[in-house]
Amino acid sequence: MRSKVINMKPLSNFNKQSIIFGLIALVCVVTLFKLMIVVEAGKRVVLFNVIFGVEKRTLTEGLHLVIPYIETPNSYSVRSTSYSMVSREREGPVTGDDALDCLTSDGQKIKVEMSVIYNLIPEEVWMLHKEVGREFEDNIVRPQIRSVTRNTFASYPVGEIYSSKRRFIQEEIYSKLKTALGRYHINVTEALIRNVEFSEAFAKAIEQKQVALQDVERMRYQVDREKLEKQRKIIEAEGESEAIRQKAAVLKTNPLLVQYEYVSKLAPGIRTIVTDQKSIMNFPSELLQK
Repeated sequence: MRSKVINMKPLSNFNKQSIIFGLIALVCVVTLFKLMIVVEAGKRVVLFNVIFGVEKRTLTEGLHLVIPYIETPNSYSVRSTSYSMVSREREGPVTGDDALDCLTSDGQKIKVEMSVIYNLIPEEVWMLHKEVGREFEDNIVRPQIRSVTRNTFASYPVGEIYSSKRRFIQEEIYSKLKTALGRYHINVTEALIRNVEFSEAFAKAIEQKQVALQDVERMRYQVDREKLEKQRKIIEAEGESEAIRQKAAVLKTNPLLVQYEYVSKLAPGIRTIVTDQKSIMNFPSELLQK
């Protein structure tokens, strides 16, 4: 029986060619996808060129062509972002108590909670990427908030921070942060003092002061009320004095006025009154006429 010999060489060459063509097709497809980049709404893309470094342009929203394997895209959000440093957990980029410990100009310790709203300047994103990089929040935003906030509060005594100067301090922090972060191509739109926590000793002193002020107000009210009562009595006495003077002047011209006033207070029908055991008072008929 004859044995058949099969030549495997042509089949082997076919498999190698298929694999090579498949790899070439895959590279072409990947390259085609890398050739196009879509920038989403609210974002900007910076290109890093392996030959020239960071390109001095920023890709805006839409479809763009890039050079595969030469240009690498780096995406940044240019929407408004809030960076908070607060004591509550699960709020802000740092877990746990992240409020700022500050000193006032008179040496009082306070704890300040801050929120800063900012956005990257869209046309300057490539500069930010070149000068700072993607870790700009940790390297720039956070240190600037800490520094500006502490330096600003250190210029005010604790009494002003507690009462009248809170809004002015907030505006001052905003102005300083806008200048400081603006140098790094970051636009600050708002700085908010969320809360200021004072030491227990100061809080107790403020409470005692409030109680004292309430006592002073209560005493002032009492004094004012007594003054008004005194004025009322003086006016009333002056009125009675004037009434007596006028009655005296009328009595001189009409002596029967005393009897008339007396009779007007008697019960109806009474014409004669015994004033004592020896005298009887008779009223003239004209006094008793209605």
